[in-house]
Amino acid sequence: MSDPSPTRVLVTGAGGPAGIAVLRSLALRDDVELLAADMDRYASGLYLVDAPARHLVRPGLSEEFVDHLVELCERERVDVVFSTVDVELPRLAAERKRLDAVGTTLAAPSLETLEVCLDKYALARRCTDVLPTPRTELLGGTDPGSWDYPVIVKPRRGAGSRGVHLVEDADSLRALGSDEDVLVQAHLPGDEYSVDTLADADGHVVAAVPRSRLRVDSGVSVAGATVADAELEETARRVAAAVGLVGVANVQLRRDAAGRPALLEVNPRFPGAMPLTVAAGVDMPSLALDLALGRPLPATVPFTELAVVRYLEDVFLAPGDVVLEETGR
Repeated sequence: MSDPSPTRVLVTGAGGPAGIAVLRSLALRDDVELLAADMDRYASGLYLVDAPARHLVRPGLSEEFVDHLVELCERERVDVVFSTVDVELPRLAAERKRLDAVGTTLAAPSLETLEVCLDKYALARRCTDVLPTPRTELLGGTDPGSWDYPVIVKPRRGAGSRGVHLVEDADSLRALGSDEDVLVQAHLPGDEYSVDTLADADGHVVAAVPRSRLRVDSGVSVAGATVADAELEETARRVAAAVGLVGVANVQLRRDAAGRPALLEVNPRFPGAMPLTVAAGVDMPSLALDLALGRPLPATVPFTELAVVRYLEDVFLAPGDVVLEETGR
């Protein structure tokens, strides 16, 4: 009896740390054949796979992005696609049936879960009666005189730390105007944590791995450690239940004045610091692949406490090996 064909997995966002983390995890499996995609021909993750498996795709906000990716999946006989790009996720989830029709499973939470998580105001409203959540209001509907300062101002939608800043007083907040796409949030004084969270098809949380963010660069943790803390893990489980999580998400928490873990935001995708969680014993990309393939997951996956520092790594190749043309149409 011959061995079954390997599962063909396409990872998008191959230039980002999350995409690279997923590629490196799944490359360790002997039952997987990897493909990588990015809008940038210089995305380093493209060069972690064989030349025929490298693909340039349209930007995630392009009108043609979904059509192009569906065609790519059909042509390359992709079994599972992992998107590691925020703007791609809801667009692909909305067209999940089109991917199903060409034999490709989208390894991502539901569209409803994505929409709640990617809208920080909707997320705060969803979770405010479930767990500690800092006061969160739209800039256009708040009274600057009613806040204790400083406060955090951030985009209602967006990834990383882009656009996030402290505002020191009511006059400065008033001067920002009334943009409904900007949030005002109480500034929490305690330590911040990221909890990598994986829920199975029934919404049961298989693993919740808290990480301290010892050093952050452009919104990505470049030094950190896993932390065994039952309170952080339980808080992440409550968040996962509140948003209906199936799959992987990164829950960001900060301790409030009472020392309780409070919700900041949820990134419904693999985080850039995923290699630490994998090294600590919870290989979430591999588990997420099994989930996408309908295979049973363990009831729980333990992790060890482990620290990491990160560094820049080079990929060398001949100039002629750089991807020059968009694949497909």
